[in-house]
Amino acid sequence: MPSDPLSIVVIGGGAAGFFGAIACASRYPDSRVTLLEAARQPLAKVRVSGGGRCNVTHACFDPALLVQHYPRGGKALRSAFSRFQPRDTVGWFESCGVKLKTEADGRMFPVTDDSATIVDCLMQTAKAMGVKLWQGAAVKAVSRKEDRFCVEVKASDVLTCDRLLLATGSSPQGYAIARSFGHTIEPPVPSLFTFNISDERLRDLAGVSVTSAHLRLQTGEKSYLEQTGPLLVTHWGMSGPSVLKLSAWGARALHDSHYQATLMVNWLPQSNPEALRQQLLAVKSQLPRRAIATSCPVLIPRRLWEHLTRYAGIAAETRWAELSNKTLNQLIQELTRGEYTISGKSAFKEEFVTCGGVNLKEIDFKTMESRCCTGLHLAGEILDIDGVTGGFNFQSAWTTGWIAGQAMGSL
Repeated sequence: MPSDPLSIVVIGGGAAGFFGAIACASRYPDSRVTLLEAARQPLAKVRVSGGGRCNVTHACFDPALLVQHYPRGGKALRSAFSRFQPRDTVGWFESCGVKLKTEADGRMFPVTDDSATIVDCLMQTAKAMGVKLWQGAAVKAVSRKEDRFCVEVKASDVLTCDRLLLATGSSPQGYAIARSFGHTIEPPVPSLFTFNISDERLRDLAGVSVTSAHLRLQTGEKSYLEQTGPLLVTHWGMSGPSVLKLSAWGARALHDSHYQATLMVNWLPQSNPEALRQQLLAVKSQLPRRAIATSCPVLIPRRLWEHLTRYAGIAAETRWAELSNKTLNQLIQELTRGEYTISGKSAFKEEFVTCGGVNLKEIDFKTMESRCCTGLHLAGEILDIDGVTGGFNFQSAWTTGWIAGQAMGSL
């Protein structure tokens, strides 16, 4: 006699949960897949990602290069990306009628520039594949009886299933369920945030940006992290890709220091200090009667130049001919090695990423199955994986969800 079809429950209606449910239902059409989402509206992060445009993935199609964008989890993802990577993500969405475009920085969005395109695609595909979606279904507890899982939903419902996928993101409830099955949770702390810096050099400069700045973050007496890239001055301090990447790589160290740290900024990383000195001396020789504060000879915004010259002790009316060697040294210091005190952090728009989660040594990345509990699979941000900004976090969700979905329906 034919055996009964497998029953599979996915907890978490985010990117990884939906993709895992769809992948499973697609490959194993005889299985019964139920997707539980605690909120009334699923795919919340997908909806707000990229300012409402949804940064689906990143146009990096070499797994060896792709893993370099993950402060945690890159090594484990290396083999996973050889099975499902951004090129596969692009192909999957295009097969569903959703075309993606690549922007200058490599980020990929739907051509509609509307996250609803991605949400609708996932919702409609899940429905077409026969996935049963329960919204507003908060899970109270999960237990194991013999070889089946019992999932208690707060509405007093109890579901039993053969396979269980935890795709609960950074939810404390998801961590508690994973812990109940023997998993170790690396303490979750924020990643991808901006720096709070109260400094007179930045006052009234909100909105000023540079295309390339070199940042050096002191994380210990003899340890530091560095990033180079666009930087944006905000009302509360500094943001932009270079800051966000630095926050991701330094997430643990910054948390441990209570977000108190020293940041060194080189506003002109394309110039070495000696070349900059010669450039400024040339201006002093050629334009001796010009006011220093109003004649910016370097590639930074004029307002930023005015603030830095004033901080270096140069009065507004001081002319180039009056610039002393001591003051010149102070100006070069401000332009290439200015020190700023980080006093806290702020969330990056509506997007929130954590570092931490289920220890990756406890997961078989060939199937995303738990090494602690047979039949339990995990995908997405519940794992101790996080990427820098640019679509990398969604890609790890698509990849781990797809691998779990491909494995869950097998007997």
